[in-house]
Amino acid sequence: MNARIFRGDVRLDAIPADDRGIAYGDGLFETLRVHRGDVPWWRDHWLRLQSGANRLGFPLLDAALVREEVASLFADGGDGVLKLLVTRGAGQRGYAPPTDPVPTWVVSRHAVPAAPAQGLRLHACATRLAAQPVLAGIKHCNRLEQVLARAEVERAGTDEGLVLDSAGNVIGATAANLFAFIDGRWVTPTIVDCGIAGVCRARLLPALGAVERLLSPADVESADAVFICNAVRGILTVARLGQRAWAPHPAIAAAKIELSRLHPSFAVGSA
Repeated sequence: MNARIFRGDVRLDAIPADDRGIAYGDGLFETLRVHRGDVPWWRDHWLRLQSGANRLGFPLLDAALVREEVASLFADGGDGVLKLLVTRGAGQRGYAPPTDPVPTWVVSRHAVPAAPAQGLRLHACATRLAAQPVLAGIKHCNRLEQVLARAEVERAGTDEGLVLDSAGNVIGATAANLFAFIDGRWVTPTIVDCGIAGVCRARLLPALGAVERLLSPADVESADAVFICNAVRGILTVARLGQRAWAPHPAIAAAKIELSRLHPSFAVGSA
């Protein structure tokens, strides 16, 4: 990993101990797929970051400065994953935010994760997501629910987890959104009280003519096909959830073709 840390426009050697991101998870992050040194969905991620900063009530960064550092990180024109993390910055002990925060931000370069050799096995997670409409949709830094759910997945020896909200509705996977093919149409869970409104999800909704609605675990289990998606890995086919197994389905193949038109990293047949 290659990382660079800043407070405002000043480069730092490390994140200071008084940073509110460390103390309270008071921040946001985005993970973006980089293709040959370019970030095709940059604007989508930046708009979500901007929305999150507005909700949390701290100023966003200078976009030109961030893009300059990103370009430097990927100056070799390579592929990879960019993580952009922004916190409210320094603060005294206590929850009250500073009146004039100077955000801390980190850009880091990571390798592209390996593509799975086969369809994913999902574990039905017992850990549920609490309802908090103020934070729903944005990618804030408090991810303890996802950490606990992912630990369940690891213990179960599966690839990913199906995560529900406190009312028992399907929200998605631990690190991805979910689409189910029901009655000839793609359906994805609504993001109102919890969950992340993923960038890849937002791109696929119109491309697939998909609809948003409440989904129960039974809806997912009875679907003709299921996939999960995110902006780093694209579309990943789900092959099993508990005792329910799915064979390869042409609707998923067609969805992957649509995604390949939206982002060059997800060209059909590429890793």
